[in-house]
Amino acid sequence: MDLNLQAIAQTFALYALPVLLAITLHEAAHGYVARHFGDMTAHAQGRISLNPIRHIDVLGTVVVPLIILVASAGKLLFGWAKPVPVNYSALRKPRPHMAWVAAAGPLANLAMALAWALLLRSSISLSGRPDAWLEVTQLGGTTGLIDAVKDYGKGAAEFLIGVSAAGVLVNLVFMLLNLLPIPPLDGGRILTSLLPTRAAWRFAKLEPWGVPLLLVLLFLPVYGSNALSLVLSPLLVESEALVRAMVFL
Repeated sequence: MDLNLQAIAQTFALYALPVLLAITLHEAAHGYVARHFGDMTAHAQGRISLNPIRHIDVLGTVVVPLIILVASAGKLLFGWAKPVPVNYSALRKPRPHMAWVAAAGPLANLAMALAWALLLRSSISLSGRPDAWLEVTQLGGTTGLIDAVKDYGKGAAEFLIGVSAAGVLVNLVFMLLNLLPIPPLDGGRILTSLLPTRAAWRFAKLEPWGVPLLLVLLFLPVYGSNALSLVLSPLLVESEALVRAMVFL
């Protein structure tokens, strides 16, 4: 394995803050909406907080991101937080409110993607070569923009462009991944709340198999990539284009 320390350091610098904010606000949003609908579990455990330390999962926030960072030779940084505890039976209307609690996380990521996109537009405008950076954005999207910053960025303005682009990308990936209709992901919770009672009960029983299924999709080779990327990539391209259009980027 080619251990490119410079690439690893660059990726960590660009992705660390966006990933930390994405997982923190995602989980805090779940807890806040759950409290709004009557479940005080997350509130009682101090999990409705913007303090990242309260949401750190040793495996998902530390170990796995470092493994991914090294294994990808510094091209990618990704992870997850400790899930906020929700007692769905404590919600005033358990089934419909379950959907709102589950949707809160992805909606928080969408809001953050838009905020990062606004910052990206501003940072490009303030850079010395706005037309050149806009051209890279239109041709390569945020991924191409991040790569360009790694290769050619020298100053603070270029670094801010890279961090902002990473913020858009990370939050859209988090949103789309969590909306997959696989329990225990948020999309699985939403689908459970919408199904008839008997079907919902049967579907919820698949939850222990959700994470293994995701791992299979992640490592199943398909056309030179993996099955999970094959599903998410087209959605990511379209959602990223929509977010950029919404902020006129």
